[in-house]
Amino acid sequence: MAKNVLIIDEVHPSLAADLRSLGFEVEEQPHILPQDVRLKGYQGLILRSKMKLGHIELADSSLEFIARAGAGLDLIDVDYCEANQIHVFSANEGNRDAVAEHVIGQLITLARKINTADSEVRQGIWNREGNRGWELQGKTLGIIGFGNMGQSLAKKLQGFDMQIMAYDKYAPATHDLADIFEHADILSLHIPLTEETKEMINQAFLEQFQKPIVLMNSSRGGVCSLEAIANGLSTGKLRGLALDVLPNEKLATWSPAEKALFEQISAHPTTLFSPHVAGWTTESYWKINDALIDKIKAHYQL
Repeated sequence: MAKNVLIIDEVHPSLAADLRSLGFEVEEQPHILPQDVRLKGYQGLILRSKMKLGHIELADSSLEFIARAGAGLDLIDVDYCEANQIHVFSANEGNRDAVAEHVIGQLITLARKINTADSEVRQGIWNREGNRGWELQGKTLGIIGFGNMGQSLAKKLQGFDMQIMAYDKYAPATHDLADIFEHADILSLHIPLTEETKEMINQAFLEQFQKPIVLMNSSRGGVCSLEAIANGLSTGKLRGLALDVLPNEKLATWSPAEKALFEQISAHPTTLFSPHVAGWTTESYWKINDALIDKIKAHYQL
């Protein structure tokens, strides 16, 4: 009997086509509301960020696998899945190059003041000295999280003659946190959001750096305390900031306090923001699907 797979998010069309070619029955409901999702009768589920999948949502399912068309698994109760033989696949390999390129683009933009220079020239301001930047060569980059994203970033920055220091608590890396605290000029985060990493980047953490740093986060917004970031910018502990993610990315739901905090942070000229698009490229759209298909094929030995 063919296995049934439900797709509840917009994904590249190749994913459904490839699943069907492998013998799966595929139902596509990309516009379904989270409260209307019913998992009974499906052996596979494909999603991006449509909904949170905890034990309540999963308890009455017949799922054999969940495949997330992206990297992070913070919306899925992985422990419950492991205990109930539901295999969870992510596609970190699919957008690692996109993320690395985006981080490098943000870093160069901050270092060379490209964003402020562009804005001024458009206003008829020709301010060369005010837009004197700094070079990446000779700087030390600390990477926290040395999986697919962190390794891709380190590889792509080798040609910039930078010192790369990488730390990962759960995987082999090149340095420990003490090295990064002592030497880093730039810190790039590539860690999942877990109970352990939630607001890991707080004021006490930032105080341990021996030099003012540029902080870059393209992982999950919740790993950083925005209050600590605001304080770091005000005190000079942070000389620059690039955020592709925020703790609350539903801007329309921001409270007055959240709005005020963001306004305080964004008022600093050495800040740069993007709407969670580091891994969001034309190429990664289908690379993510290829990564998932490979893992599903391997799981079922197809």
